[in-house]
Amino acid sequence: MNISGFYGTGYEALFVGISAVIIAQVLKFFVHLIWKRKVDLRLFTTTGGMPSSHSAGVIGLSTTVGLICGFSSIEFAMAIGYALVVMYDAAGVRRAAGKQAACLNKIIMDIYKQELKEAGGKLKELLGHTPMQVLVGAIFGFAYSYYMHQLLGAL
Repeated sequence: MNISGFYGTGYEALFVGISAVIIAQVLKFFVHLIWKRKVDLRLFTTTGGMPSSHSAGVIGLSTTVGLICGFSSIEFAMAIGYALVVMYDAAGVRRAAGKQAACLNKIIMDIYKQELKEAGGKLKELLGHTPMQVLVGAIFGFAYSYYMHQLLGAL
């Protein structure tokens, strides 16, 4: 099956959702490089940061489902419901967990000084997203989905 055979199928939705995540992760690296002027290769595989790859992926998937099945379809309703849960989790629960990890890391450093390994190591702080990071990821996912649907339809 060539790539034009993906148009209007579940393969298109799956392809757009997964590729939106990958592209958003790459964008995250370059945004960090421009803003912080530092190379951080971990950004290709970590959570958190601008834009939200989770939001880009689920909104890309949902938008593609809407374009294929219709925005009043049960499939779109299910996809957008899933997307809203993922985006709420990214900006709410995971962000709060990251803030708690930062507090715990500070407490551990105060108690153990330089012996972080005694306490089990440093906790990961960059877990969630700000609402702006989620919004930018969602906008990217929507625009990318629409672009890919038009491109695949033209092939």
